[in-house]
Amino acid sequence: MACLGRRLGQSRIFLPGVSMLRLFGSFGVDDMGPATSRSPLERLEFDNVVLRKLPLDPSEEPGVRQVKAACFSRVKPQPLTRPRFVAVSPEALALLGLNGEEVLNDPLAPEYLSGSKIMPGSEPAAHCYCGHQFGQFAGQLGDGAACYLGEVKVPPGQDPELLQENPSSRWEIQVKGAGLTPYSRQADGRKVLRSSIREFLCSEAMFFLGVPTSRAGSVVTSDSRVLRDVYYSGKPCYERCSVVLRIAPTFLRFGSFEIFKQVDEFTGHQGPSYGHDEIRGQMLDYVIEMFYPEIQHNYPDRVERNVAFFREVMLRTARLVAQWQCVGFCHGVLNTDNMSILGLTLDYGPYGFMDRFDPDFVCNASDNSGRYSYQAQPAICRWNLVKLAEALAPELPPDRAESVIGEYLGLYNSFYLENMRKKLGLLKKKEPQDETLITELLQTMHNTGADFTNTFRSLSQISCPTEGESVLEEDFVKHATDLLLEQCASLEELKATNKPSMDPRELAMLLSIAQSNPALFQMISERMRIERQLDRLSRLKGLMETSQEELKTQQAEEWSHWIACYRKRLAHELEGQSDVQSVQEERNAIEAAENGDFSEVQRVLKVLEKPFSSQPGLELPAWVGEGGSTEQAERDEGEEQQQEMASTTGARNPVPYDSKPPSWAQEICVT
Repeated sequence: MACLGRRLGQSRIFLPGVSMLRLFGSFGVDDMGPATSRSPLERLEFDNVVLRKLPLDPSEEPGVRQVKAACFSRVKPQPLTRPRFVAVSPEALALLGLNGEEVLNDPLAPEYLSGSKIMPGSEPAAHCYCGHQFGQFAGQLGDGAACYLGEVKVPPGQDPELLQENPSSRWEIQVKGAGLTPYSRQADGRKVLRSSIREFLCSEAMFFLGVPTSRAGSVVTSDSRVLRDVYYSGKPCYERCSVVLRIAPTFLRFGSFEIFKQVDEFTGHQGPSYGHDEIRGQMLDYVIEMFYPEIQHNYPDRVERNVAFFREVMLRTARLVAQWQCVGFCHGVLNTDNMSILGLTLDYGPYGFMDRFDPDFVCNASDNSGRYSYQAQPAICRWNLVKLAEALAPELPPDRAESVIGEYLGLYNSFYLENMRKKLGLLKKKEPQDETLITELLQTMHNTGADFTNTFRSLSQISCPTEGESVLEEDFVKHATDLLLEQCASLEELKATNKPSMDPRELAMLLSIAQSNPALFQMISERMRIERQLDRLSRLKGLMETSQEELKTQQAEEWSHWIACYRKRLAHELEGQSDVQSVQEERNAIEAAENGDFSEVQRVLKVLEKPFSSQPGLELPAWVGEGGSTEQAERDEGEEQQQEMASTTGARNPVPYDSKPPSWAQEICVT
């Protein structure tokens, strides 16, 4: 499945100025004229099919509860105090037929897009789903902070390609952070500014990277506050409640089908709708009819239809995770409740983009076992598909599901190789040794501690060899090697990276148990985790016996060898090509975009919108003044405490967005 959305004209990003906010603040709602002229959001045409097609919980009682025999529950979003825009994405809002500038200039829009005010035709609801979290069935989960607002009909004149990707002709919109739902458990249903900005920026960044994803239309913040322990230090502070507008054809997920699960033998949890198998059939019919109409049309036999549906979900999932791996994206919590039934990137929590290449990279500080590490993602997505197949039985016969899942690895590998060839500019030919070339590249990046993204950026400067080239091959290789060495880690950085995360005494104890009592060892520890710790120790031992000069020499030798192989492969790319110049241009093609820049959020978004180009003038954050000094800005209540705590790690100079990450970046973690 291609990325949701195509470029809908010029891309412009807006942020309201202070004077604009003050102007809006001077009017009351009653002063703004008739409802029909007040807000473009009041003219959206809703058609909330899913609430008609799937069971809706009749209870409107407040508070957390088990929701049985229903897929959705009605909710009442909790209004925010003085909601206002942080940022909007005009391209995402255009999916709904909205003009970004009009929305930004609409004084009612922050209320509507935060759930503080309900749009005509909107029917706020929360979705009930279950999930396997970190490998264990957790029972009922559901939308604890997200709120379905409704389904907006696709506006006239929308890109036909987009409609192929969204055959339902509706966009589901929801707000995340709008307050309590029956599924909030011990939480308050609120999100804060930092997490909301992260989701907004990453949703749009993934779109511009060409990765299938839900979209983010806006971020709204407010004067409402919630208490959060930002650094898990026991010193909580108040943060502003903020809300993200999310857009997708549907937010149904693997876990949506797990509400029918019988009692789990390991956890004792049960799906809240166990025994209501007819609802599973309803949900399956709805998903296939609305989002896979070609399958519905081509397979009159129900079983064959369901198998074809599962195969398509498997294919989209394999393609999605291959794209993640190729851009160094780590989701962080690949539970079954975070896997889209359409093969979209869904639910941006503790995600991370890998800096220094490390197959064991873990972006979620809560993932102590490394279950959701970078290299584990393809296998975990396959595991999640197995759980989806179990949830669909007997509508999906287990033997047929097993056969489909058997196709997963081959498809994943083909998608991955296809994408990596593109990243290396190998567009004309597919050669058997390409897989080896890619494997050796990743191994060299790992050995040298090279930055993943910037390595590919450096490789884009290596051109195909041409006849009559004036530069000697060895000089060219040396120049390219010097370029890549700038992205490699220093000796101290590699030592810090390879320091075992487990206490040495605990590691020694576990190793002793592994030798004396293997059965007990299997019960109390994970073999893969121990192996990773031992591998780190081995690497650290070697580094302790190496000097910085020796390390740099080793790094140069490894890169020189790989670059020489790469140049030979590039030479093969030109064999039989009459127009060498066109091949070079195709290798370096960049899509242009126009957008505005009014704040640091917009500045970062502007950088993300053109991920494969350099953007002079945007290398440093806007808050960096002349001579690299930072300008003192007015701080919110609570922010000074955060700043003070952050400063305990030492003074940090501003870092350009396109630089190799500094050593202190290793300290950053998200849960």
